Amino acid sequence: MHFSRVVIASRYPVVLLGLNCLLEAERDFKVVARCNDIASCFKAMQTLAPDIAILDMSMPDIFGQAMLEVANSGALGVRLVFLAASVEDRDLAMLAAAGACGVLLSEEEPETLLQTLRQVADGQKTLPSPSYEEAIPYAQTTIPEKYLAVLTDRERQIMRLVSEGLSNKEIGRRLKVADGTIKVHLHHIFRKLEISNRTVLATLAVSYSGPAGSPSAE
Repeated sequence: MHFSRVVIASRYPVVLLGLNCLLEAERDFKVVARCNDIASCFKAMQTLAPDIAILDMSMPDIFGQAMLEVANSGALGVRLVFLAASVEDRDLAMLAAAGACGVLLSEEEPETLLQTLRQVADGQKTLPSPSYEEAIPYAQTTIPEKYLAVLTDRERQIMRLVSEGLSNKEIGRRLKVADGTIKVHLHHIFRKLEISNRTVLATLAVSYSGPAGSPSAE
């Protein structure tokens, strides 16, 4: 019988144990790793090649560099499912743009959670609410149009380099400026776009392929 290999990541031991017990009781799931941070989760995804990764959104650095690499790496082939206490339309839009296959709400019954994971295992994308579909165009169209008008050429260039997975130091070396200057630029970009982290910024850069999203020659 075919079963889905699953990696679970959460900062809370009770969540790890609860999900592990729930999935191990089913014949069509096999938990191959339980991780308490994003770094170990990313390593498990690289080395164990699971079918599904369940990621608790309450983890520190859940939208850090490692998560960006997972979201933008087609080679891994893992289906990302996020566990959350609640989600706003804006969060759903960003997760969808980053390639998430599903969102599980912690208040859901175990049967509903298992059904969702089986749908994801079958290649479906699960939606927690009807408003989810309305949120996707917000991430894919409204924000890209917005940053066309408000970002400078240098800021768009930095945004593109962030989407390539470069750190502030690496971007600074590429542009021949101090990494502190890059931090200042990122602060301005976040404020202009009303976002809070570099992974959302990278997602926006990836979702927009127009000429203004490309690095400018300087």
